[in-house]
Amino acid sequence: MRGEPKEKLTAVIVDDEELARQVLREMLQAHPEIEVVAECGNGFEAVKAVSERKPDLLFLDIQMPKLDGFEVLELIDGDMAVIFVTAHDEHALRAFEVHAVDYLLKPFSSDRFEAALERAKQRAGAAVPAARELSAAARELGEYASRVVVRDGTRVQIIPVAKLDYVEAQDDYVAVASQGKKHLKQQTIASLEAMLDPRNFLRIHRSYLVNLERVAKIEPYGKDTHVAVLHDGTKLPVSRAGYGRLKALLEGKGA
Repeated sequence: MRGEPKEKLTAVIVDDEELARQVLREMLQAHPEIEVVAECGNGFEAVKAVSERKPDLLFLDIQMPKLDGFEVLELIDGDMAVIFVTAHDEHALRAFEVHAVDYLLKPFSSDRFEAALERAKQRAGAAVPAARELSAAARELGEYASRVVVRDGTRVQIIPVAKLDYVEAQDDYVAVASQGKKHLKQQTIASLEAMLDPRNFLRIHRSYLVNLERVAKIEPYGKDTHVAVLHDGTKLPVSRAGYGRLKALLEGKGA
């Protein structure tokens, strides 16, 4: 983490509405210490621009086509201060407050903009709050992710959860298995588990999360241990606790 704020800060503005980007750009003209190095009209552009420019400040809309603001944060690295610019509801705003993320609720006044900007400038260089935690907290009760986003170099893969076979934990990463391929994503298995509907996805082992639709059967594997056999023949370890949950859920689904 840096100490005092830098004399000159760089910023990236992300919003799918040209007018919204223009408002932010005009408000920032009163701050010569901030240089806008990129403007993006969608999430794909944002991931590319942030990865290349590594800004100190990120003004990020949430509700955008292609990739939303939460998904953008999941795909970028680096230490930057994030200000969400959003028309989101109060439930989501409470999540922002809990995670100490600055936000501007559209439409916002110049005073509110200045206050958010000042806090962000003081935090420039601090670690970005975990996007997965923020995304899960902002979701309404009973609302789960419909897709998982993964970055492969400069490309972004969007995997519908229905095509997700299983997830394997690998230190601070997860390997997301889908249609015979594995995609590495910087995320913990616990945070990904929180995003997925527990009626369809189950943590069968501390290192494995499986799509119940892919499980063909459970087989014994040594004393008091089992493996889940998927329809494609893949075998995944099942812990003792996971076995009880998996057996009950499969029976409930008529497996």
